[in-house]
Amino acid sequence: MAPDGPRTVMVAGSTSEAGTAVVSALSGAGFRVAAVDLDTERVQNLAQSWPNVTGYTCNLAEPAAVRELASSVRRDLGPLDGLIHLVGGWRGGDGIPGQEDSDWDFLHTSVLTTLRNTSRAFYDDLEKSPAGRLAIVSAQAAANPSAGGAAYAAIKAASEAWTLAVADGFRSSQSGSTNDRQPQRSAAVVFVVKALVDDKMKATQPDRKFPGFTHVKDLGAASAALFSRSAAELNGSRLPLV
Repeated sequence: MAPDGPRTVMVAGSTSEAGTAVVSALSGAGFRVAAVDLDTERVQNLAQSWPNVTGYTCNLAEPAAVRELASSVRRDLGPLDGLIHLVGGWRGGDGIPGQEDSDWDFLHTSVLTTLRNTSRAFYDDLEKSPAGRLAIVSAQAAANPSAGGAAYAAIKAASEAWTLAVADGFRSSQSGSTNDRQPQRSAAVVFVVKALVDDKMKATQPDRKFPGFTHVKDLGAASAALFSRSAAELNGSRLPLV
């Protein structure tokens, strides 16, 4: 952990199985965690389950609400050192004609809009941090889309592009700067999975093997490990978790 105290990391979409695993891993590693989600009761239950976790309720699709969240987190915990964005969902259809507008709107709002809002609101924190980290979870489908998952793959690809643009911003202001060059300290990365699996899924489908799936506990461990890895090596990376 940092010599000047524990890092502060926000987990957006914290009450999903993936979010709970990431919160657990970060808390266990000594981080201060801002756990954010829409359901107040679930967020507060999560916050009470692990040390150094503070729960926040916020509609991350609303820019004004995210700006208010940013003020609250900074007041309570200080500037952010990390943002793990796990807000998402999946929608599919029957081929290209079956890609419904309602599914596109849902995915655009839940995945891309929430990423844009949170990364903009906390960008300065992450850029100024001695170990700023932004991470999203993308899917192999973004690079190898199917017709039935066209909307999902397109939104995931757009989220990757946004994250890599954040990485370019970090690079430009740090190691890539022509004036007062300094070591890279912040990094934006994309975790790539086929799909995620958790213990509940395995328990309800005991005969299924889930080949190539990534357990949410492995996602949690990878998220915590970001802060001990070189920002110069991480920044702009697509990291397979298989």
